[in-house]
Amino acid sequence: MTWKRWTATAMRMVAALTALGITVTAAGPVSAGADADDLAGSQRQRLDWHTCQQGSADQAGAELDQAGATCTELTVPLDYARPNGRTITLALSRLRATDTAHRLGVLLLNTGGPGAPGMSDVLPIRQWLGDVGARFDLIGLDPRFVGRSTPLDCGWPTGTWTRSAGPDRATFNQLTAFQRDLADRCARRHAELLPHVTTRNTARDMDLLRAVLGEQRLSYLGYSYGTYLGAVYTQMFPGRVDRVVLDSAVDPAEYGARVVREAGPANEVALRDWAEWAARRHDRYGLGSTGGQVLAMVDGILAAAARRPLQVGGYEVDRQSVPYLLLNRLGDDRDETQADLAETVKVLRQAVLSGSATPTASLADTLSFLFTGAESATGSVQAAILCGDVPVRRDPEHYWRDIRQHRSSEPRFGELTRLISPCAFWPQQPRERPTVVQNAVPALIVQSTGDTRTIYRHGQAMHRALTGSRLLTLRDARIHGVFGNYGNVCVDDAVVTYLADGKLPARDLDCVGHTSP
Repeated sequence: MTWKRWTATAMRMVAALTALGITVTAAGPVSAGADADDLAGSQRQRLDWHTCQQGSADQAGAELDQAGATCTELTVPLDYARPNGRTITLALSRLRATDTAHRLGVLLLNTGGPGAPGMSDVLPIRQWLGDVGARFDLIGLDPRFVGRSTPLDCGWPTGTWTRSAGPDRATFNQLTAFQRDLADRCARRHAELLPHVTTRNTARDMDLLRAVLGEQRLSYLGYSYGTYLGAVYTQMFPGRVDRVVLDSAVDPAEYGARVVREAGPANEVALRDWAEWAARRHDRYGLGSTGGQVLAMVDGILAAAARRPLQVGGYEVDRQSVPYLLLNRLGDDRDETQADLAETVKVLRQAVLSGSATPTASLADTLSFLFTGAESATGSVQAAILCGDVPVRRDPEHYWRDIRQHRSSEPRFGELTRLISPCAFWPQQPRERPTVVQNAVPALIVQSTGDTRTIYRHGQAMHRALTGSRLLTLRDARIHGVFGNYGNVCVDDAVVTYLADGKLPARDLDCVGHTSP
């Protein structure tokens, strides 16, 4: 997968997650699962490494093969409480270390979601790691029920459950019915699988993979949701961890189906920043010559979509969808992404003025994700993981009150970040209590101060939960997914140095701006 395609996939998954947020009640630790003796048979399995491409249309597999990667399938228990019962398969890729004289072991990757496939992640990350990448066996994993692993697809009419609650009670009621229907579809299709679609089980899968690979310890690089998965692994298997990098971290005490409940203000600020950027380019985009004019035009689009859906290509874009389209591109302050948002807003404005408009290729891809079932599996698995991990309030009135209380301070995004989710109607409560992360496993946590997805205080909270960690802060930047992706030399050098020598910095570190030395 090319870098640009990897970034688009990761950011779309992050945007889908951005309708989330929760307050989790602390709970004590629970068992890591089956005993080693129970898993002995699974641990002795031999992996059949083969080429990755599956058919002539499989471009991602072809790129893996071209890069010298190999692929395989790992068999794991569906239910670790019954390790000898039903099994499922996990698909994974491997780029083996080429500097075998200085090999550092296995580096397992997870770029977020939840529900994002990971097999192609080895390609950009090998590039980002430079010479140290050649010293690791890089492993890209499609977690349980994701991508090429045993599938779970609820047959949704959308790729994401993310929608704004809209401007009034009627639109909130429409959203509530929409979320109930999504949950019901999963209950009808996969009731027997849903209890096992959890982060704790994915952490168990990771440790089984470690054993099958014959490694004493795993190193780990996780982004976004992947930081929560990594933290859960350190809590469940603290003695099996080597080097850990958690980029754009989730507060483990607030992870769940409303994890970005408090991200509305950060996105309001980001939209104002973008409006100033667009105003400086009024000659190109024609959206307004001041930030205030650009914001007023955006608000006009929202008002028009509330009166009547906007015709964009073959899609009707209503008031509950426009905030998603805006927020989808606010997680990155680089010119390419700012321009993409400007082009999106330009199309929406044209639809208001002319009655219809033709979407850009980028916008058409997002609209397909939002309004068709082509990627139903993506949203289905994401919801199943979140709903299977942490319980949420099931009373719609709770969400309606929350939205109303914050409408004035978060006028465009509070109704999106504080929305009700399918988890409010999920057929089963989680089988295990949420993992309380509190340990001294060494880790490097990377966080930008302007992150609009997992806001900066989430990284600080992860730092406090992992008492042996160091926090690397990127200041004066708005980006979710910093290392390698953003091109900040200061951050990239610090991460690579840590992965190379395994020594955390003596203190927390700061980097500044886009490409600081």
